[in-house]
Amino acid sequence: MSMLGNKRVLLIVTGGIAAFKALELVRLIRANGINVRVVLTESGSEFVTPLSIQALTEDKVYTELFSLTDESEMGHIQLSRDADLILVAPATANILAKMRAGISDDLASTVLLATDKPVLVAPSMNVRMWEHPATQENIDVLLQRGVKFLGPAEGEMACGEFGSGRMSEPVEIVQHVLNFLSFNKPLEGKTALVTSGPTLEPIDPVRFISNRSSGKQGYAIASILSQYGAKTTLVTGPTNLTDPPGVNTIKIETAADMLQACLDSLPADIAICAAAVADWHVVHSSEQKLKKQYNSSTSNLKLNENPDILKTISQLDANRPNLVIGFAAETENLLNNAIHKRKNKGCDWILANDVSASTETFGGDNNLIHLITDEGSEEWPRMLKGDVAIRLVEKIVNEVISK
Repeated sequence: MSMLGNKRVLLIVTGGIAAFKALELVRLIRANGINVRVVLTESGSEFVTPLSIQALTEDKVYTELFSLTDESEMGHIQLSRDADLILVAPATANILAKMRAGISDDLASTVLLATDKPVLVAPSMNVRMWEHPATQENIDVLLQRGVKFLGPAEGEMACGEFGSGRMSEPVEIVQHVLNFLSFNKPLEGKTALVTSGPTLEPIDPVRFISNRSSGKQGYAIASILSQYGAKTTLVTGPTNLTDPPGVNTIKIETAADMLQACLDSLPADIAICAAAVADWHVVHSSEQKLKKQYNSSTSNLKLNENPDILKTISQLDANRPNLVIGFAAETENLLNNAIHKRKNKGCDWILANDVSASTETFGGDNNLIHLITDEGSEEWPRMLKGDVAIRLVEKIVNEVISK
């Protein structure tokens, strides 16, 4: 469903380590129906190739200022103005300095000097470079000129240092792009509840029962739901992910905590249970660290089943969401187990995915989905979890609109 097919973003990719994220950024922008054209600097091409970008944009990648072919087909002046928004991601300290000083010694800097369109930059650099007075002065001047900044985020750098300087994640950048372009929000007025990540069931203050879920799929779904206009609540177990922009994020640890947070977040129109909830919890967790040399009972932990969150929400008499969607993480008999799970839980749709170690689904960036509904099952190609989220939310939009 193309919502912004008449809009165009000119993406300028410079030579920061985060340049590899430009591929995902292009993919997500185009998935929302927006046309993307890319200017790739010489240093940027050290991290990503023009060919890889061209395969995703289905358009020429512009690299040279003095290219007779490029100038005859799309001169740098026209290139700078044939877009609704210019996005610089990653934006290095070098390109920010050029923008402030008005230097135009390559295609990227010339386009930025010649444009009369809004500019959004997503900085990416070492924390010391970001904090340097020269960089901060450049930023202050650019802000006064109307340049918009997104990020940077705080975290561990590729160089091993920690601090501000990480480029914002592609999903967050896309959120700002969509907001700027007055994105049509087909789920506006709807509410959504999403669960994500693992749960953590304590054995003692040090040890716990959990699983390998990264939370990436649930976070991506919550982010896209919010982008499509739904007022979204994300109930998540422990992850290393940044809270999705515009999403009410509630952080919990145990399955019992997650269930209560979900019930407290109802009513909702849509519920998507993507969390990998631990099946068991220790009946009596210890307030002190268990010592194996002193306490032989550590080898005989008594476990009880955790509450079934998907089943509980699916079988509510009051406050049951109109559409309840679950995930079935399986390692064998994928379809049969997922079909049985859907019937047993009482949810409307279920997404079956193979989480065998060889698939690298847990903790990885890709997912392979079988969607099971009343109409049967459909297999989706292996794709990034962000793309799975977009495809699922598109399905939800069609379901909501049809009713």
